[in-house]
Parts: sequence; C-alpha cells; structure tokens
Amino acid sequence: MHVLTEYPILTILIFLPLAGCLLLLPVWNCRVSARPIALGVALLELALSVWLYVSRQDLPGVQTKLPGYLLSQDAPWIPSFGIRYTLGLDGISLLMVMLTAFTFCMALLVSWNSIKEKTGLFLTLMLTMEAGIMGVFLALDLALFYLFWEVMLIPMFFMIGIWGHGRKIYSTIKFFLFTMFGSLLMLLAIIFLHLLHAQQTGLATFGLHDLLKTQLPADTQLWLFAAFFLAFAIKFPLFPLHTWLPDAHTDAPTAGSVVLAGLLLKTGSYGLIRFGYPLFPQAAQALTPLFYTLALISIIYASLVAFAQEDMKRLIAYSSIGHMGYVAIGIAAWQPVALSGSILQMASHGVTTGALFCLVGMLDERAHTREIAAFGGLWGNIPKYSFFFLLFSLASLGLPGLNNFVGEFLVLTGTMKKSPLVAALAFVGIVLTLIYTVRLVQEVLFQKERQPLPLADLSLREICILAAFAAVAVWMGIHPAPLLDLVHAPVQLLTGGGL
Repeated sequence: MHVLTEYPILTILIFLPLAGCLLLLPVWNCRVSARPIALGVALLELALSVWLYVSRQDLPGVQTKLPGYLLSQDAPWIPSFGIRYTLGLDGISLLMVMLTAFTFCMALLVSWNSIKEKTGLFLTLMLTMEAGIMGVFLALDLALFYLFWEVMLIPMFFMIGIWGHGRKIYSTIKFFLFTMFGSLLMLLAIIFLHLLHAQQTGLATFGLHDLLKTQLPADTQLWLFAAFFLAFAIKFPLFPLHTWLPDAHTDAPTAGSVVLAGLLLKTGSYGLIRFGYPLFPQAAQALTPLFYTLALISIIYASLVAFAQEDMKRLIAYSSIGHMGYVAIGIAAWQPVALSGSILQMASHGVTTGALFCLVGMLDERAHTREIAAFGGLWGNIPKYSFFFLLFSLASLGLPGLNNFVGEFLVLTGTMKKSPLVAALAFVGIVLTLIYTVRLVQEVLFQKERQPLPLADLSLREICILAAFAAVAVWMGIHPAPLLDLVHAPVQLLTGGGL
C-alpha cells in the first residue's frame, strides 16, 4: 500500500513524456529508431495509469487537506507569489489520465507511417503535449494549471501548421486566436481572484482549495465566472465559439485530430467541473439557463450541419460539437446522475471519435480523398475496415451496449430531474445524430460503388489500433459500473458542496 506514496507518482505521470523527448535527441533524424522510443514512453505512461486504477483501493487518500483525493503532492514553487506545485488525483482526474495515456498510444500508432518528414520534431511535440494535458488534469494550483494549459496548446499549433493539409495556415492561426483570447481572459480572472483572496486573508495563494474560501460579491463572481466560462467554452466548443474546430480537424494530421477530439476538448469540460463551478457556484447557477441554451443550440445546429457535409472528417468534427453538447448539459444540470453521465461521456466521446478519425485517416491514406461521394460498396471490398467503421458509427449514434449510450442516457436522466424541457429538446439531437450517421454508413459502406478504387484492407497494425478502441468501447457500454464507481465520490462531493 505505501509503495504508491513513497514515490512522486503524479510528477512521473507529467514528466515521463518530457524525459522521452530527451531520449529522442540522439535519434532525432532517424525515423526508424525514434518511433519505437516515443511509443515505448507512451506505453509506460499507459501502464502507470492503469496500475493506478487497479491499485486505487490501496491508495490511502488525503483526508485532511484534500477530501476525496486518492493521491496528492504539494511543494513550494514560487513562494514570493504564493505559487505552489500542487497536484491531486481523484476519480475524475484518474479517468482523464487513463484516457490521455490511451489516446496518445493510439495517436502514435496511427501516425506510424503517415509522418515521413521531421519525425523527431513531430514525436517531441506529441510527448510534450501529453505532458501538458496530464498536467491540466492533475494541477490543483491555478497558476500551475494555467502553465500546463498553455503547454498543451503550443504543440498542437505547430502540429497543424507543419503536418496539416489544405488551408493549414488559416486553421492554425484561427485555432491560435480563439484559444489565446480565452486563455488571456482566464489568466486575468485568475490573477484578480488571487489578489482579492490576498486582500481578504493576507495569504498570497493560487491554490484551488484556498481560493474556494474567497468571499466574492455577486457581480464580481459573475464577471470572473464569465472569464473562466469563455475560456472553457471555446475548448468544448460551444456555439457560437465552435468555428475553429471544423477547420482545425479538417486540416490537422490524423494523429492531431485524434488528440484534439479525444483530449483537448475534454480539458474545457474538465476545467468547468474542477474550477469553474466550485469557485463560482452562485454565478454558475445564475447562468444555467444560458448554458443550457448554448448546449442545446450546439447539439441541434451541429447535427444539422453535419448532415450537409461531404467531407467525412468535417462531418465527424461537427458530430464532436454535438456530442460535447450533451457533456455541457450534464454539467449545467450540476446533479449527481447528470454530472456522472457527463464525465463518462467525456471518456466515451474520446474513444469513439478518436477511432472514427483514425478510420477516416486510414481511408484517406489509401484513396487520397475524404469525400463521401467518392466511396460506396466498401462492405464488399474491404470488410475488416467496414466492420470497424460500422461499429464506431453505431457507438457514435448511441446504440445500447456501446459506450456513448451510457453517458448520454445518464445525462438525459439526470437533467430530466432538473429541467424536463431541456432533456426533451436534447433528445431531438439523438434523432438527428441517427439520421446523419445512417446516411454516412449507407453511402460509404452499402451504396453501389461509384468508381473503382483499388483499396487494401486493414494491416495488422491498423487492426490492433481499432481492436483496442473497440475493446474499450464495448467494455464501457456493457460494464460501465467500475468507471461510475470511480467518479462517484468526487461527484458527490462536488454536487453536495463538499469541495
């Protein structure tokens, strides 16, 4: 039991990928040697996160300072400004850590042959981004959180700009402007909250659990929450702050799209759950109708636009906006069942959409096009590929027995208790998702072949990638209880005012 607390496990989770960057330096220009090193580091990260999950019952927890947490680390970092190196792992962050480690393994595997130039730089950016995302899910000091928030964005900026396709420069600049605008507003709010707490208590701190005790007038709380909400809503993304996402997805390399959909979108929803709602509960409650409205518009609008898309990658990008709208509704309800559903949907969406982007990338490598109109009859030509395409399409539309169904069902069930009208309107989005998904599957897999395309079926590497995604999707759909048990305690503390 004590072996897990004798070592800085949380620090290792963050800095192991950065150590991998150093290992890449001697083989920077050797693609054959660099790829196994990066994958080995990512697999070690995955093994460590799974070990933490399996051993979670043996973790002593932190009962005094951080109730509900399994592990924590705390040390002074910049004492003159009250900035500390504070990390914490509870059930929510553990789920996100496992999702992060798994997604990066899959992203590295799917890019194995597609990244042929500047491979060392690409792999270094991937590992740096993994470190940043791990830091976002573990940081409990707002200054530290903001540092990791920026660290995770910079590699994606270069990834789209260097290895992207189409209008990659336009998409890169748009991604940068949207995310930087939200980030700067959040930074101003963090600094203001820090100064206000110091004025009230004489204690200079950026620690979350200290700042929770800050006395905030109603109007101040509204302004600060608005700044946090805007930064996180851009990441979701919620309508009308969504326009950067389809462009970024369309022009990013496949691995970039997998990480973007699987993880970067989740940092926005995680930030609201971990920081936004606990710090500003009254403001969050006051703006709940606005949050509901934006989430519903995102679901219905994104579904309608997805139906009109001819590019498969762009269709999946809009579907991501719709699926994240259900996450937003569950958070807005701020009710145990709905919030648990949102957290599970965050993980489910990362698995399903990550797999779909892998599938589209694999098809693009073969046919050099992503246009739906270029395909047809794939079920008879490449049956292994078609099986996985159908499986993850069914998961995306929420078929019972697959992962997306559980999260969406819990979100709608919990929201029904708080706002039946919102739950009923959100159900319309499920019907629209069914329509555009069936259209995609029908035209790509089962419709008569439009033109002869000599396509090879899946390789062993690609089968392993998709089988791993499929195993997780089926497990989450059939037996979600272990993951719901994992997030139960922190959800109860959050919704019950314990944090």
